[in-house]
Amino acid sequence: MKLSHADRRARLADRHLLGPAARAGTPEQVADALVGLHATDPATVFLAVAARMAGATPAALERALYDELSLLRLLAMRRTMFVVGRELAAVVDASTARAVAARERRRLLAFLAEGGGWDAAWLAAAERETLAVLAAGEPLTGAELGAAVPALQQRVVVGAGKPNETTQAVASRVLRVLAAENRIRRDRPRGSWTSSQFRWVRSEPFPAPPAAEARAELARRWLAAYGPGTEADLAWWTGWTLGDVRKALLAVRAEPVLLEDQETGYVLPGDTGPGGPETAPYAALLPALDPTGMGWKQRDWYLPPEHTAELFDRTGNIGPTVWWNGRIVGGWAQRPDGEPVWQLLDDVGAEAEAAVGAAAAELAAFIGPARITPRFRTPLERRLSTP
Repeated sequence: MKLSHADRRARLADRHLLGPAARAGTPEQVADALVGLHATDPATVFLAVAARMAGATPAALERALYDELSLLRLLAMRRTMFVVGRELAAVVDASTARAVAARERRRLLAFLAEGGGWDAAWLAAAERETLAVLAAGEPLTGAELGAAVPALQQRVVVGAGKPNETTQAVASRVLRVLAAENRIRRDRPRGSWTSSQFRWVRSEPFPAPPAAEARAELARRWLAAYGPGTEADLAWWTGWTLGDVRKALLAVRAEPVLLEDQETGYVLPGDTGPGGPETAPYAALLPALDPTGMGWKQRDWYLPPEHTAELFDRTGNIGPTVWWNGRIVGGWAQRPDGEPVWQLLDDVGAEAEAAVGAAAAELAAFIGPARITPRFRTPLERRLSTP
């Protein structure tokens, strides 16, 4: 079986909830369909949902994140922040996040030993005190925790003896490790939904299914949403070794298919057709780091290579993009006065331009008075955001 680029693009409307007929009814449905939402930039979570959920509002997503806890933040795939559904959280944790957390703890111990001469016993005491403060009161910001826990006020020498020698507070690194281990979690931010200054509350580690079993389940979810994909795609998306990728694909009995570029891709058993039912033409304005744009390592089938430099930063992070029928055709940005502006990089015709304009109007209504500046800025976004 061979799947063309057009076949792969035909899958996106239904599987990634991009067409109007495929809109979700809840933020949880969006997160599940995409196997999680990139959350390094807080605004991405909200804008990714807004592009796919009918009648989305920031308040609906805030309820899921902070009141109902049906969506949870995890440091997971590729050491990147994700928001995933509660049901999937233990799978992501066991398959990926626990290994990330272990590496973060080793790095923190090396950082403390080199810069301050502190060991694991010192760190354990600092963590106990931090958890005790959170257990006794209201959610606290990092600054508030630093004021309440003397150990978090300590500073470490970085680059001792070098021209760039400096000192860094230990608070953010200690909190990061506690969060990676799900002993604390991010609560409502200080400020609006675009803010990354979160408050912290106590949490409990997730159940621990066997790692191999969890990797198989995560691979199955990824194939359902992103298949066909290559071994390299899945290894890049998860951060797993190639050996773990192959074991997971074998465990779910993934079927090989030939892709248009003559590479071997994989799909779930029986999922070899070109896509779902035909959909009406659709446009979407997706945010920086949107899961669809970050779902595969190889992107030529939905992004003309000549546009890559405009829409990605130097480390491979995608900026805000304009999509038409399963491929990227341009980019967008928000100007300081709040106006969303967009530019097409391909000639896609009047129908597409009108649809993009309508999508931009919906986006502006969702954003309202908020101001969005992507954490990882790209050349086209920088130009468009300049009045």
